Amino acid sequence: MTLIFDRSQYTDLLTKYQPKVIETQEEYRQTLAVVEYFVFKKERSLAELALYDLAVMLIKDYESKICPMDDWITQSPTEMLQYLLETSGKRQADLVGVIGSSGIVSEVVNGKRAISKSQAKKLGEMFQVSPSLFI
Repeated sequence: MTLIFDRSQYTDLLTKYQPKVIETQEEYRQTLAVVEYFVFKKERSLAELALYDLAVMLIKDYESKICPMDDWITQSPTEMLQYLLETSGKRQADLVGVIGSSGIVSEVVNGKRAISKSQAKKLGEMFQVSPSLFI
């Protein structure tokens, strides 16, 4: 089955979400909500994927302005988690109950266990960053 880009659907999505360059925390949270919706949606149309890609780009642009870090792209999800723990003053113990037991937290932080989508969402909320940083 060949997917066709539906311009009308894309126009409707643009009208509904009105994406723009992110300038405030509130706009950042709203755009994160759009990305999270599409991350967890089972099937996405080409128009929805296009909006998702645009929202991710807007988030990355905003995050690079508020917390510049040239090598974010090359960092693994585990390295990003370690960085955010270090810079936020939080400890591994603060993640217990958020992403799992102390054993699971230890495995995630030490790179022995991958971060799941649901854990990425919770970490994104905790650190107020895009869950995509952990996937």
